[in-house]
Amino acid sequence: MNEHSFNFVVHKPKYIHTVRLRDEQKQATIQQKAIEIIVADGFDGLSMHKLAKAAQVSPATIYIYYKDRDDLIIQLSIDAERKMFEATMEGFDPHMSFAEGLRHQWKSRASYFLKHPVQMHFLEQVRYSKYHEEVFHEAKADYIARLTSFVQNAIDNKELTPLPLEVYWSLAFAPLYQLVKFHINQKGMHGKPYILEEKTIELAASLVLKGLKP
Repeated sequence: MNEHSFNFVVHKPKYIHTVRLRDEQKQATIQQKAIEIIVADGFDGLSMHKLAKAAQVSPATIYIYYKDRDDLIIQLSIDAERKMFEATMEGFDPHMSFAEGLRHQWKSRASYFLKHPVQMHFLEQVRYSKYHEEVFHEAKADYIARLTSFVQNAIDNKELTPLPLEVYWSLAFAPLYQLVKFHINQKGMHGKPYILEEKTIELAASLVLKGLKP
């Protein structure tokens, strides 16, 4: 121990830390149950009383964390979007070649959604809801900036045909999302069992890249 080191034993902070941890766990349960209800019954199927019962808390407890139902949904959506972006953007560099960057995004997105299928369904519902615009601005600013830079670099380098954003997104990512859905639902075409394999992702990505070239 050097002259600047101290070894105080203080019991009160330890108690406070334990209370905070228990509250964080309670909030996490509320969040997870809310997402499960929305995925199963839609946004209209979520009420504070229904959520309180599912999370085994009082309705008043939910209002400690969220001012109302819309605030709960918006905060859930922002948190879910950010977690997905952080996971799928890990190791991604906007200066990658278009082929390398798109493959990286495909594999990271597939990995994340296969591990978190409920979150995938939840984010799909958010995308087509009245909450999307607000969530978009709050959660996606950094992601959109990086993706825009990536796409513009690909266009400048003659690796990508200039396209409207909606067309680009539909061609670049919709095939992946559909393959992941087949896997999560454990059913492919005609109801046959389906398992998404890495070789299938590579095949689909190669065809998408071929279609997006100038």
